[in-house]
Amino acid sequence: MLILLDIDGVMVPAASWKRPEFENDGFPRFSRRAVFSLQKIISETGADILLTTSHKSSYSISEWKKIFSARGFQNLNIKRLNKNINNLNRREEIMKWVNKGNENSFVIIDDDKTLNNLPYNIKSKLVQPSATVGLNDELADSAIKILKSSERIAS
Repeated sequence: MLILLDIDGVMVPAASWKRPEFENDGFPRFSRRAVFSLQKIISETGADILLTTSHKSSYSISEWKKIFSARGFQNLNIKRLNKNINNLNRREEIMKWVNKGNENSFVIIDDDKTLNNLPYNIKSKLVQPSATVGLNDELADSAIKILKSSERIAS
């Protein structure tokens, strides 16, 4: 099971009226609500993280693990989409990943509005936070439901 995870607008809500707060590692602080919600999804499903964020290639996997660890996550299995050398939009990147037949049991957590144009079978796995609010408990419940139902279908 995988969580295709965006960061900006999901873990770091975007408030246009103020600059985000940064941790000592120089990366923005995750909202407490988003951390709690992501922890809930992971603890209830055992899902791994596949980073889809535009920041994905800015850090190595070990650096990403340190970033998440500094924000309260321990022992995460983190992967990332390949570097976006063709300047694809998020929808195109995810479609490319899906078309490679990687994983069937996944949820996409992303505020990117281009994802509304995904084919229905993939869009049905989309949980889309408001960029100014980010991931919350209600959306976490939706993500858990998607992961558990896609796991049952895959079995």
